[in-house]
Amino acid sequence: MSSPLTEKASWRALVAHAQEVRGAHLADLFAGDAQRFVRLHRAFDSILFDFSKQRVVEATLPLLFDLAAEQGLAERMAALFAGAAVNPSEGRAAMHWALRLPSERTCQVAGEDINLQVQAELQRMDGIVQKVRSGQWRGVTGEVITDVVNIGVGGSDLGPLMVTEALADWRPSTASPLHVHFASTMDGSQVSQLLGGLNPHATLFIISSKSFSTIDTLSNAATARGWLERELGALPGLLDCHFIGVSAAAERMSEWGIAPANQLALWDWVGGRFSLWSAIGLPIALSIGMPAFRELLAGAHAMDEHFRQAPWADNLPVLLGLIGVWNTNMLGINAHAVLPYDGRLKELPNYLEQLEMESNGKSVNLAGESIDYATCPIVWGTIGPNAQHAFYQLLHQGTEPVTCDFIVPARRYREAQHGGATAELLAQHELALANCLAQSRLLALGDGAVKDAASLPRNRRYRGNQPSSTLLLDELTPHSLGALIALYEHKVFVQSVIWEINPFDQWGVEMGKRIAVDALACLRGELAELPGADASSAGLLARILGESA
Repeated sequence: MSSPLTEKASWRALVAHAQEVRGAHLADLFAGDAQRFVRLHRAFDSILFDFSKQRVVEATLPLLFDLAAEQGLAERMAALFAGAAVNPSEGRAAMHWALRLPSERTCQVAGEDINLQVQAELQRMDGIVQKVRSGQWRGVTGEVITDVVNIGVGGSDLGPLMVTEALADWRPSTASPLHVHFASTMDGSQVSQLLGGLNPHATLFIISSKSFSTIDTLSNAATARGWLERELGALPGLLDCHFIGVSAAAERMSEWGIAPANQLALWDWVGGRFSLWSAIGLPIALSIGMPAFRELLAGAHAMDEHFRQAPWADNLPVLLGLIGVWNTNMLGINAHAVLPYDGRLKELPNYLEQLEMESNGKSVNLAGESIDYATCPIVWGTIGPNAQHAFYQLLHQGTEPVTCDFIVPARRYREAQHGGATAELLAQHELALANCLAQSRLLALGDGAVKDAASLPRNRRYRGNQPSSTLLLDELTPHSLGALIALYEHKVFVQSVIWEINPFDQWGVEMGKRIAVDALACLRGELAELPGADASSAGLLARILGESA
């Protein structure tokens, strides 16, 4: 049985068009069109988006725009930015865009000026950052804070970690550097290793959890609390001096022991994977300073405005999203690699894995019906130069079609002074740029990029025709990174509109955690056996408990 989407005229037109162009090779498309790059790239702010190496022809984009119009993209965008309940399964708005509004803007939703609330929390963040970075925030025994540990998981970890790593060059120079660390794994391995090298007198913990009930986070927080109490004793004011909470659940933070003065607020209209712009971004602000954090917000806001106002033919998030739909649904490509050519962006693929797959990894549409078409592809990746020595073999000569996003800053090291090593570092950046350009070219053109390819044995030939986009940043700055992240956020929304799914819930995340409760009770001797266990789970549990399987 076909779904309503696949029966729509615009969808059927794209399917027919895909049949016509499926056999076209990118090498031939470039050979036949000297202006292909000129026609198939767009730029906004500090980002150039080159999609000329995508398997699209002149007729493709208008057909994709027809699909977007028939799916009501313009109306859904308006609803998103009006604060409507675009998350219907939870009855909530999705207003991460409001977190990066300029301070002077008003944002009236249901009679409230949301931006007043946002700016108030930013001011509170600013106060904390100034106290910690200036040495005014002291541990319970009076020592200056030298280390901050962010305890969170999912969106409370991946976003702050990614941005903190990416903007390491923007850390202010101080006499006493502030070190920011992250702990997320529920098995305690990260927090255990961290605590072994930290000074309890000078360590501040941030507990980040929207619900303040996430077992992974609370387990790590309990371990940190126990470590402090063992090392320092149950001193009065211990928790006040060493813990900050970020959550939408103020009462739960207070019950845990975090003083109201140390609590920063979230709102139910902020999804975890869209929350780094909020107080969840406190580790970022502590690392790079509040002015740079505000530049991050400004870059994201600039992309918000571009998304809202630019015609679809020039709109980077719309183009990125629709080309992804073309690849997934019309060309049948179900794998997507994210390949940054800058070591500072090493955590970006992990961040985008969550953003895309947790948002759009859905098989039920907004009407509650099962769907019969592909949604989000499998997203993965790593730093491009490292990936060249790992999975590029599959990209170039394997049997799987894979789309790629190459992400690279054009400039780095040009004005830096690194102890006389500037020339060498600039040469290394040029090497990364050259490899980025070469790899995308070979993936697209295959043998067409190789001299005398016909004379090579078959095991040294390259089929090419692997589609890719290149996102070229002028430089990697807080502003450009903010714009880049917002670009991907809006791409996810565009695709969700086409696929008729809700990108703002994640019920698939929840159930496994819930049924783990019974297994935990068995491991702790509180249950004699696992209720309704399958043979595999029962056998594994028995082995863990030292019983005969």
